Amino acid sequence: MTQEDWNLSHIPDQTGRVAVVTGSTSGTGFEAARVLAARGATVVLACRNLPKAEAAVQRIQAAHPASRVEVQALDLASLASVRAAAAAIRERFDRLDLLFNNAGVMVPPYGKTEDGFELQIGTNHFGPFALTGLLLERLLATQGSRVVTMSSIGHRMGHIYADDLHFDGGYRAWPAYGQSKLANLLFTYELQRRLKAAGATTCSVAAHPGWARTELQRHAEQTWWAPWLRRSGLLKGLEALFSQDAFGGAQPLLRAATDPAVTGGEYFGPWGFQEMKGAPVQVRSNALSHDEGLQRWMWRRSEQSTGVAYPI
Repeated sequence: MTQEDWNLSHIPDQTGRVAVVTGSTSGTGFEAARVLAARGATVVLACRNLPKAEAAVQRIQAAHPASRVEVQALDLASLASVRAAAAAIRERFDRLDLLFNNAGVMVPPYGKTEDGFELQIGTNHFGPFALTGLLLERLLATQGSRVVTMSSIGHRMGHIYADDLHFDGGYRAWPAYGQSKLANLLFTYELQRRLKAAGATTCSVAAHPGWARTELQRHAEQTWWAPWLRRSGLLKGLEALFSQDAFGGAQPLLRAATDPAVTGGEYFGPWGFQEMKGAPVQVRSNALSHDEGLQRWMWRRSEQSTGVAYPI
């Protein structure tokens, strides 16, 4: 099998496995949850909007009546919610095979999380960092478990603004988004290095969906150029050429989670032009994401900011 030949038929049976998927009421998270449930996994939809989560459960179970799908309240913009969700998951399950750090926000208006973090780095990085650390005991106790973190093509424009991580000096939506997605990769690689040093069978991998047409795009469509592109018809044409639906965007996430060849530290995305759409393959992240000094700095800052210290 070449890299480009991977498809859903290559996903092994997931019976007996437990997967937690954040941001799974729609988009790539829902598609990943649906596929895993169909393959036999017990899937926990960890979401902020509980009515939407319950509706997602019904959609999955209507298509797969024997599936085991549960809901867990989780707001990644609140460390108190993250702690409560992690405690509930630890109470309900004595194993955790897959943790999908999938949920995120993209270029919203300026805002702060409950804990005072800039909204994008708080939701996209600090929340998942805390959740993973609080669930690590279950992951380490489960042979071959994986942490799969969703990054983005946008990490390429990312920079860590160490002196103004929360954009208190003036908010810029796209740089803040790029920073959060770069942080996802710094976290993925540093976590993998620590897991390997500890001799753990758990591994850390990352993925990105390319240009996937999901609700994540809603704020981007409010930027100054989007209405012009839509009125001119160019946006529809660009989407037809370069984008894919949520199901396509979920493929790199699913491959990262289930491909038996994965050993840790890999990054998966679409194989097509500029990695915007296509079959899921292993791709390269930018040089900054591999800066080990920056990885360690971001890790220390994350532990300090969240109050979550990892046991590895």
